[in-house]
Amino acid sequence: MRSSSSSSSKHGAENNRAISGHMITLHKRLYHALNIGFRCCDDKGRKWHCTDIEMQRLVVRSIDAFLDCISSETSQHPLVKDSVVDIVGALEGILQFKNESIMRLASCVAVKMVSVLPCSILQPHILDLVHPLSSLLSSRQLQVPVSCATALSSILSNLTFKSERDVWEILKETNSVVNLVHNIKVFSGADKPIEYFQQMASLLSKILWRWPPSRFCVWADATLLEVLEALSLKPEYSVKVAVLQLYSSLALCGNGAKKLLENGETLLHMMMDSMDSSRPHFLRMEGFKLAQLLAMSEQGSFKMVILCCEPLVKAIICGMSNLSLHSGKLAKDQMILVMEACRLTRIARWAGEHHSYFWKLGVGRVLIDLLLNNFHKIHQSQLNWSLKEQIVMAQEGLNANFLLVLRPYVWDILGWLAANCAQDFDPKMHGDELHINILIICACLAFVESIRSARQIFQNGISNVYGKESASRTVLMMIYSPCKYIGSQARLVLSEVLKPNGKEYIKYFLDTLNATSSGNKLGMPDTCQAVINLISLTCCLGLPQYRKRVTQAQGIETLLAFIRWWLSNPVHIKRLSMAPHWQNPFSERTCCWICGEDWEGEDMLLLFSLWGLAELIHHSGSSKTQEDLFGSQTDYSEAQFVSELQEICSNADTPGPRWYAANILSYFGLYGFPSKLGKRIGKALSENGYTDLELILTSQESVSVHGVILMVRCPSLLPPLKKKPSGASFVSQDTETCKNFITEVHLSAHVDKTGLLKVLEFVYLGYLQAGEDLMKKLKIFARHCNLQSLLQMLCRRRPKWGTPIPSFDLSAALGPAGHRFSDIILEAKSTEVLHWRCDVCSVLAPHMHVHKVILWSSCDYFQALFQSGMQESHSQTIEVPISWEALVKFVPWLYSEELPKPSFGCLWDNLDVEEKLNELQPYVELYWLAEFWLLGDFREDCFRVIISCLDSARYLSIKIIQTAANLCQWKLAEVAANYVAPWYHRLHNSGELDSLDEDLVEMIRAASVRLSQEGSLQTFP
Repeated sequence: MRSSSSSSSKHGAENNRAISGHMITLHKRLYHALNIGFRCCDDKGRKWHCTDIEMQRLVVRSIDAFLDCISSETSQHPLVKDSVVDIVGALEGILQFKNESIMRLASCVAVKMVSVLPCSILQPHILDLVHPLSSLLSSRQLQVPVSCATALSSILSNLTFKSERDVWEILKETNSVVNLVHNIKVFSGADKPIEYFQQMASLLSKILWRWPPSRFCVWADATLLEVLEALSLKPEYSVKVAVLQLYSSLALCGNGAKKLLENGETLLHMMMDSMDSSRPHFLRMEGFKLAQLLAMSEQGSFKMVILCCEPLVKAIICGMSNLSLHSGKLAKDQMILVMEACRLTRIARWAGEHHSYFWKLGVGRVLIDLLLNNFHKIHQSQLNWSLKEQIVMAQEGLNANFLLVLRPYVWDILGWLAANCAQDFDPKMHGDELHINILIICACLAFVESIRSARQIFQNGISNVYGKESASRTVLMMIYSPCKYIGSQARLVLSEVLKPNGKEYIKYFLDTLNATSSGNKLGMPDTCQAVINLISLTCCLGLPQYRKRVTQAQGIETLLAFIRWWLSNPVHIKRLSMAPHWQNPFSERTCCWICGEDWEGEDMLLLFSLWGLAELIHHSGSSKTQEDLFGSQTDYSEAQFVSELQEICSNADTPGPRWYAANILSYFGLYGFPSKLGKRIGKALSENGYTDLELILTSQESVSVHGVILMVRCPSLLPPLKKKPSGASFVSQDTETCKNFITEVHLSAHVDKTGLLKVLEFVYLGYLQAGEDLMKKLKIFARHCNLQSLLQMLCRRRPKWGTPIPSFDLSAALGPAGHRFSDIILEAKSTEVLHWRCDVCSVLAPHMHVHKVILWSSCDYFQALFQSGMQESHSQTIEVPISWEALVKFVPWLYSEELPKPSFGCLWDNLDVEEKLNELQPYVELYWLAEFWLLGDFREDCFRVIISCLDSARYLSIKIIQTAANLCQWKLAEVAANYVAPWYHRLHNSGELDSLDEDLVEMIRAASVRLSQEGSLQTFP
């Protein structure tokens, strides 16, 4: 017992020695003041409460004095730790009292507290601080909201994920975002210090960054955006940083980014100026961060390129260059800046004018500087070296392991530039020949190293795999670059570096692919390695000597077996999972972004295996295709293979695999991309109904066609549009022409009927089937008709990386150009549209000018109606039994197979209940109409939209269930009942179900019983 007491005394003495006597005195004074305000509460222990202003002032000053004597050494002392709960409690009570004479001092002390005390000590008390601080953001005292914003910014910077939800609820309750926006809008440099705007903007940025629901009301505030635009013109760097941070936080929302770019000239000018090399490091960083966010989608990148192409590329080049090395290393802040600039080069993924500026501004030299240390000082005379000498020099440079962390960026940037380089690009024009040659050599050496190390994959680990993919992909982009110079130079270098072990590598690739084809599902390391092996094999297939060896080693059969294996066991992997260097810290905080997949999407294994097979087939000669592919096959036929390729062409999610499937199909006489809409419209080609154009050959044979389809798909076959008489009604004149006349078009003597019919087959269906004997005629026809996608497939050209799929979309026929072919009007049964006016005709009711051939092809109901002979079949106006809001969604689907979707994300979330119901109601009508008119695919599309809306707003189900029942859509009613079921008892007791029919209430009750038995009841939101 004595020993324990002695130990305790010794421990206490050590603790006391850690703090000064002055600190102990201040602590006693603090608690002398605090104890006056403590009150006992049954539920929460004691609570600090005192309404006496002088006592509040005494407590605040005591806290202030105590905080002043806390250092980093004493901050973890029990005396400090044990005092925090009482200090926070007192400050909370004083701030909540909101006495104007004490608020300024109390808020300043709060700032001191969050800056002095460690985060670990403050974390348990965060919520007690956030509420009073956020409630004072609306204070009229200048210093109070500044101090509160400063303290809150510090708290949010160190906020744990666990506390985010509770803090957001407090911020909503206190209208923090609204108050901050108001404070920024009333800011004026004349009567408020810059610090005021800085702190308001900083806190608002942090809130927007963490909580996506906060963003809509900010970017949708036009006045605020005008204020920010004006502030961005101020010369102070601190203001520019605050504005850039706010813009970046708003751009985390895809809708917000789109809004910023709508009239973004001023914003982009300020952003470009901020990234200039003459600006401070911290300002440049914020500029690059905003630029990356705005460029997340192809549309955003395109808008930036249109508005500021050269300044954007110049900023990137400057950010990646002018390296200041110390002992062969970059300073940390400069390394971060270079990486941010590299990340912005992702805009090079997409084709555009910016590629020419990259070469013009010397990207080759910059990339060399990131790969090889002191290259230009050491190797000034290298231009006259032989290829072998250049290879040795490049290998020595790579072996120095200079800036290794940047290499994956360099490879990807080089690959994108090569893939989008112009065919006639000449590096000599920009003095870049030496740099490009060395870059090609370095990439090929890294490629060979990736193959060599692949055999030790299991020893080296998964991380080794990820570092190799970028180099392999870059060589692939260079070997098959549309640029003649880059392609030929890459093939020359790769042939040289593969000489020692190229044959062994080919065997290794084929062996691993055969092993995969005979196995089961791949794990992640195996999948990554399989991707690299396929890329590497496809690179080698660009070299004649290795392509021949692969063919002799039954490479066609190997790739065919691999494709069959993948179709049976689809293994999906995204590029980002193999290229972690492109992951950014804000990707998990984004919302409302709809970014298209990369060209390969998640089907990298399928794409590169199809690519390799296409190369082998192309060089083996089309006459040998069937023999090479199926000569030794016993369980797989040409018909099966073609069918599977057509399935890929029609239904694959991403363009790359679809393009290469179509490329292979061209060797089987199939050219184009089958689609559901093309299949529907293709029926009209064999029918003479509703034709308005006669194509007459020199043999006097004729083919009847539909002008509206040619207008969209092949306008070259249309006759020139005659000028309408002055004062005449354009559409009424053309409508009469459509009804009473068939226009004759006399074709050239070079056009024969067989070729014409085949081209029309492509125009109407989106693809055609033809033998080799027609190739010459069809190529001439496609070239004269400007059918570029058809010409590419007829010539069997390799698809260019990134090329989108040619869409079969007739939506343009609904625009002004299609009105002259319109021969019928669709009118809605009901509408609430006011002040309607048609630019085409004088009909007052809301309507759409459409085309009988489209209606006939797309809908069995219209087909039966037009052929019935009834009065309605001859009417120029058809009333559709749906609302106008539903009609304007239905008609575009007929022309494009795409159902217009409601706005989701923050646009949807910020609609009130009635607005959401108005958005959803048309889809319920269309769901009913689709059943009535036998439109199965359309009905499924509508159902998916309805379910998506109900998933995000379950309370709409109460309204939808009655609407569905009124339309006898019992499947939909049951689905809605299942959504309502978890809250049946509450809704029933509150009377909210009284408006429903009894059988619907019973349907909900039965669904509730089922859910209760499954233990799935939830709380009504």
